[in-house]
Amino acid sequence: MTTTQDGPATAPPERATPAQIAQIKQRAAILSVMATILLTAAKIVGALISGSLALLTDALQGLVDVGSTLFTWFAVRASDKPADEEHHYGHGKVEALAALVETAILFTLAGAILWEAGNRLWNNLVEHVAVTPLVIGVMLLSMTVDAIRWRSLTKVARETGSEALAGEATHFSADFIGSALVLLGLVGVWYGVERADTVAAFAIAAYTAYSAYRLARRTLDTLMDTAPEGVSEKLREAARRVPGVVGINWLRVRPAGGRIHGEIGIGVSRTLPLDRVTAIKAELAAALAAAEPGSEITITADPVQVDDETALERVLLIALKLKIPVHHVTVHSIGDKLSVSLDMEVDHGLPLGEAHEIATRLESAIRAEFGGETEVETHIEPMETGQPAGHNAAWETVEDIGKALAGEASRLSGPIHDIHSVRVRQTARGLVVNYHCRVDPALDVAAVHAAVDAIERAVRIARPQVCRLVSHAEPAVASS
Repeated sequence: MTTTQDGPATAPPERATPAQIAQIKQRAAILSVMATILLTAAKIVGALISGSLALLTDALQGLVDVGSTLFTWFAVRASDKPADEEHHYGHGKVEALAALVETAILFTLAGAILWEAGNRLWNNLVEHVAVTPLVIGVMLLSMTVDAIRWRSLTKVARETGSEALAGEATHFSADFIGSALVLLGLVGVWYGVERADTVAAFAIAAYTAYSAYRLARRTLDTLMDTAPEGVSEKLREAARRVPGVVGINWLRVRPAGGRIHGEIGIGVSRTLPLDRVTAIKAELAAALAAAEPGSEITITADPVQVDDETALERVLLIALKLKIPVHHVTVHSIGDKLSVSLDMEVDHGLPLGEAHEIATRLESAIRAEFGGETEVETHIEPMETGQPAGHNAAWETVEDIGKALAGEASRLSGPIHDIHSVRVRQTARGLVVNYHCRVDPALDVAAVHAAVDAIERAVRIARPQVCRLVSHAEPAVASS
């Protein structure tokens, strides 16, 4: 449950699964087919009894409805098939095609009725129409069923996003209006207006054509991949609120099979590690799904330079891309130029010529980033890339090195004290020493590093067998 400033909010309703949506759509389509068959049979009987053109028109439209509802049922089943090797985006467009067929049927039917009704009016033909209680009952039943189908299919189409069921709902809205006009025509005939039936048929055709036009516009929008109104703005707003998204490069969305499919390209800082970029994309996917439930949006992240990116970060990023270990990077401004110096580590067994080529490649990349006038100085250092074997040194050696470290710390009278956890390993290249020490936590890192370096230089001079010293400075705990 989510909360707001006004108090707890109700939890949003859970969206049905794709399987549940498919079942709902197919059940609605099957019920529509059965109702259409029964109503059409009743209207044909009523038309034969009464001789009403309007009712016959409605009955003929019912025959067309049987075919269209069967086609809708087929389209709904086909659209729910998953994506395959030939249809990477699934089969959702089948529903739009079904709605397009519905549109063509409605236009054809409207044209035929308009032709017949217009011919009767033009030629002043008056047909005898028998208005009986049975005919009136058939029309009232038809209107009731069409109203129920219109409302239920509209609701299901809205909940599932089905274009085919939306087309059926539009079709049955025309049926309801048509039945109402037939009833008005029959009432007019009952009160002696002989042309009321023909005028009703003409009105039915006009409304059917209007309904077909509205359905055609919506269907063509789907087939032409027209972005649903308001969806792009909603998704952009959701993306902007995700931490780490520095920009939205592009967004494309389209409706298909009751779902929103699309692609979004975002900008992320190029200094971020890959796992952080992956986390940002996951957060964005969740935000888009919350903004537009059921949507399927592909996310592409492009690394970009952000405004607050420092020169040091840019140098480190260049080295990272080239997979060259660097440290002691310093960046200075000298007039209008930039001066960069750094230590670069390479395999200790690498020939100098190859190491120099690596340094030249790194320097060229830095100049390309900051400009050709940039000064770049690279110091090449050897790096042990293998895993040299070693073993713990004798206790006497450990004790000797520990006393040497403590002695130098005391002699230099620096901030370093409490030398402890001394470990000494014997390797083929010499002794590798690791130790911990304590220092005032308020002292800055540069001062601590300088003090540690002074101790280590003195120890290495006094103990040449030491090839490497690694210190770990800990903040001293204030005594109570």
